[in-house]
Amino acid sequence: MAGKQRINREDVKTVFESPYIRVADLQYAPGRHYYDATRRATDDLTATKSDEEFRTMLPDAVSCIVILDTPEEEPRLLLSYEFRYPAGQFLLSVPAGLIDKEDKEGKNPIISTALREIREETGLETAQGDSAFTVNSLLFSSPGMTDESNALVCVVFHSADLSELSQEGAVGSELFDGFALLTKADAMETLKKGRDDRGNFYSVYTWAALAFFVSDMWREPGAVIL
Repeated sequence: MAGKQRINREDVKTVFESPYIRVADLQYAPGRHYYDATRRATDDLTATKSDEEFRTMLPDAVSCIVILDTPEEEPRLLLSYEFRYPAGQFLLSVPAGLIDKEDKEGKNPIISTALREIREETGLETAQGDSAFTVNSLLFSSPGMTDESNALVCVVFHSADLSELSQEGAVGSELFDGFALLTKADAMETLKKGRDDRGNFYSVYTWAALAFFVSDMWREPGAVIL
C-alpha cells in the first residue's frame, strides 16, 4: 500500500479568497497540485492537520434530523424546502448551519449549534422531555473537491406545537418555501424515488435523515434528555 501524501502548510497557496469561501492550491509533490474549495482559513485547512488534529477537529457546520414524536400521532420527520443557490432550486432539506464562534466557546458546540439552527429555521424550541444527540460528529460533504464537513444531530420533540412552525427566522441569504412533514411511509417512498414530492433531487444530508428516520435508529436509548 502506498504511503499517504503529506501536505505541508508552507506548500499551500490561496488562489481565490472571499469573505465566505476560498480555493487553496494543495501542492502535494513537486509540480503536483490539488485544489480545495474551503470555508477554512489557510492555517486551519484539514489537509495540513496532523493525525491527532484531524481526529479531534470540529466540523464546519451541523445538519439536523428533526423528528416530531408527539402523543397520539405517528412520528414524523420535519424537513423544509430551502433555496440552494448552486442548484438554483428549492430543495428538500434538513435544518443546518455553520458553527459560530460563540458555539465553539460552549460546552457542546455541536448540540448548541443544532438547537440554534432548528430555532431559526423552524421556530421550534426544545422543552423538558425532548432529546438531542449526536449521530455522527463529522461527515465530509464531498472530499474530492472540498474539506467542508457537517456533524449530524438528531433532535426529537415530544410536545411540539405545530402552530409555532415558522421560517421567519431566516438569516442572511436564506430563503425557504414551506415545510414537509413525512411519516415513515412517506420517507420510505421519498428514499425509493430519489426525488421529493415536487419531483426534484435532494442532498446527501437529506438522504441521511430519511434513512436514519425509517431505520428507527432515532429511538436512541442513550439520547440526552433536555
